Amino acid sequence: MNMSDSKAKVLVSVAIALLGFGSVWYWRSSPAVTSVSSELSQPQTTPLNNFSQAFTLAGHSDSILAVAMSPDGHTLASVSGDKTIKLWNLDTGKEIRTLKGHSDWVNSVTFSSDGKTLVSASADRTIKLWNLDTGKEIRTLKGHLASVQSIAISADGSTLASGSWDQTIKLWKLATGKIIRTLKGDCDVVNTVAFSPNGQILASGNYFDNSINIWNVTTGKEIDTLRGHSQAVSSLTFSPDGKILISGSWDQTIKVWDFATETEINTFTGHTNKVLSIAISPDGQTLASSSWDKTIKLWNLSVGKQIGTLTGHTNRVWSIAFSPDGKTLVSGSFDKTIKIWHVASR
Repeated sequence: MNMSDSKAKVLVSVAIALLGFGSVWYWRSSPAVTSVSSELSQPQTTPLNNFSQAFTLAGHSDSILAVAMSPDGHTLASVSGDKTIKLWNLDTGKEIRTLKGHSDWVNSVTFSSDGKTLVSASADRTIKLWNLDTGKEIRTLKGHLASVQSIAISADGSTLASGSWDQTIKLWKLATGKIIRTLKGDCDVVNTVAFSPNGQILASGNYFDNSINIWNVTTGKEIDTLRGHSQAVSSLTFSPDGKILISGSWDQTIKVWDFATETEINTFTGHTNKVLSIAISPDGQTLASSSWDKTIKLWNLSVGKQIGTLTGHTNRVWSIAFSPDGKTLVSGSFDKTIKIWHVASR
C-alpha cells in the first residue's frame, strides 16, 4: 500500500537514523594513510587450490568496497571508502586513473555491457556515469533518499537498477539517465540487486527481514519472496543460464535456489563469519565467496562441494569478481588492497 509523502519521509528518516549511514553496515577504518603505493607487490607463484596469487594492488587510502571487471577483461575498477574510483590495467597492474566526484563512500561499481561507460553508486545518495575513454563524468543520477548500496546493468545494456537504504529500488534508462520506475513492494533496506541473464527478472536482497524479492522488470511487480536466510542477504548472482539464483548472507551461508521452482536446493557452509560477496565463473561451474573471516572460498556447483580456500588478505574481503574468461579472480578488502588471483589449472 502506498504511503503519503510525509509518512515515507518519516520512514526513511527512521531507517537512516537506525543505520547511521554506516553504523550497522560499515565500520569506518582507521584514518587514511598519508602515503600509499600503486606499485605491484612481489608475485607469489605457489599455486593455492588451483589458483595462484599473482600480485597485489595498493593505492586506495581506505577500505575497498567493490571491484568490477571490464567486458574485455583488461580493466579493473575498484571503489573505496576514500570516496574515489580507481581504474587499473590488469595486464600490467598499473593504475590508469582515479575518478573523483562522490562526496561519501563509494559502495558499488559496474561496467556497461559495451565497456564504454562505468557506473558508480555512493553513500552520498547519487549514482554517477563516467566516460571510460576520457575519465570524465557524464551525468549524476539523483532520486534516492539514502545511501545507494548496489547497482546492476541488464545484459542488453539498456537498464540500470539501483538498490538503496531508502527501501526502494529504482530502474533507470541508462542512455538518458531517466527513471523508468521505482520498485517498493514489501522490500526493506536493500543491500544488493542482480539481473537475470535475459534481463526480465531482478532479484534484490534485504537487510532486516533477510529475504530475497523477485521482480518483473517490465511490469515492476513483485513476483515472489524467497526466505531461508537468518541474517541479512549481502550478495546475489544468477548462473549464466539463468536456472539458478545464488545468495550470500551474514548468516555465514550461501544458498542455491532453483529459479524455475523458486525453491532452495543447496546450502554451502564453511565460512566462519559473514559472507560478504559471491561471484560465479562464466562457465557456471565454480562459485567464489568472500567473507568477514578474511578468506575466499571456492565451490564446485555441480557437486555442491567446497574445493579450496584462498588466504592472503589481512581484513574482511568485501568484494570479488571473475574475469570474463574465468581465468582471473579479483578480490577487494578492508585491508585497503586488491589481490589478483590467476587460475593455475582447471
